[in-house]
Amino acid sequence: MIRKLASTQPDTIHIVFELPACVWADRIFVCGDFNDWSTDSLAMLQERDGVWRATIDLPRNQRYQFRYLIDGQWQTEWHADGFADSGHGSQNSVLETTQPAAASSTIQSVVQHRINRQRSADAEAQRTAA
Repeated sequence: MIRKLASTQPDTIHIVFELPACVWADRIFVCGDFNDWSTDSLAMLQERDGVWRATIDLPRNQRYQFRYLIDGQWQTEWHADGFADSGHGSQNSVLETTQPAAASSTIQSVVQHRINRQRSADAEAQRTAA
């Protein structure tokens, strides 16, 4: 699974690659044109919940091809944004670093709600103190 989140870096999307806890492996790497297909630079780590995760911030509005390297075996992410011929008889996964408009507006709504709630709490605290 791939999650796209707002990034703290300007003009980037925070990408979270996830594989389920049921994947039995010693080593998993995310390899793609965003890291020159390096087979060891973006390692997935198995976290306490058992889920394998790796994160990376990538420039917005780009299209990348990638695959997982699981214990030396190439695997395609079937929940990707699309697929492309690898040139080696298999399919690469495609990742598009666009954030859906609904997600952007939802994030803005949540942030605005939290700001408003904090302002109300601050105003209430001032009234109580006075």
